[in-house]
Amino acid sequence: MKTLPGKCPICGENLTVTRIHCRTCDTTIEGQFSLGVLELLSREQLLFAETFIRCEGKLNRMEKEMGLSYPTLRSRLTELIHAMGYEVGQEEPAPVASGISDEERRHILEDLATGRLSTEQAVKSLQGG
Repeated sequence: MKTLPGKCPICGENLTVTRIHCRTCDTTIEGQFSLGVLELLSREQLLFAETFIRCEGKLNRMEKEMGLSYPTLRSRLTELIHAMGYEVGQEEPAPVASGISDEERRHILEDLATGRLSTEQAVKSLQGG
């Protein structure tokens, strides 16, 4: 069976299904039906999504299978996310600096390791308190 195109070959806009038919019972339904999000993907995007799923979302496996670099795969994944109508997640904010130096942090952790500080005291000190 042929696959359903999601985009108009003339203008590039999303297509709408207006009629569906059951070959078994000969039922026909007419109306305005939207296509699923996967039907809106290009053939290349759909193949990428299938490979992504097959590789369990592991881009390092995809690098080997597709012969593409990690940055290229990451870029294609971002394009796929946008094509599906989603936004790429925001990066996790960097931890807020506690205002203590690396040297002070090292001493606090040493004191914790030797038992001179309790866990609570160490946490409070590491947080700059």
